[in-house]
Amino acid sequence: MRGKQAPKRNIKPDPKFQRIDIAKLINKIMERGKKSTAQRVVYGSFEYISEKTKQDPVETYDTAMRNISPSLEVKGKRIGGANYQVPIVVIGDRKTTLAHRWLIEAAKKRKGAAMSVRLGEELIAASKGEGEAMKKREDVQRMAESNKAFAHFA
Repeated sequence: MRGKQAPKRNIKPDPKFQRIDIAKLINKIMERGKKSTAQRVVYGSFEYISEKTKQDPVETYDTAMRNISPSLEVKGKRIGGANYQVPIVVIGDRKTTLAHRWLIEAAKKRKGAAMSVRLGEELIAASKGEGEAMKKREDVQRMAESNKAFAHFA
């Protein structure tokens, strides 16, 4: 790795709920610098959740993030001419980053509705322990479990 590592930037919390993790989700959804559009999508999905489930959308979001966040993932490592998929523990911000990535990916795959509705439906499904994002997490966990034999390479 050349040069210095980029410094961690402090992200301001989102204007509505004053939470940094929701601000990170907004930034992840944002395309071409259109933050207000991304905010409209996230807040629209939260309104959709409250209408659909009659529960607090932030609570649903927290449950969904807890369910989607992985505890293990695999990382490719080259040892003696062979590539091994080595399971490693996911720590810190990477958990939320992966969860947001899988959530948005799953919401984009759903068709036939506005992005806010698709994101809301995916959050509801993830909070119940189902949906595409949950499936992705289970696949990653399963891959890590099956490659436990190479854990000593970590």
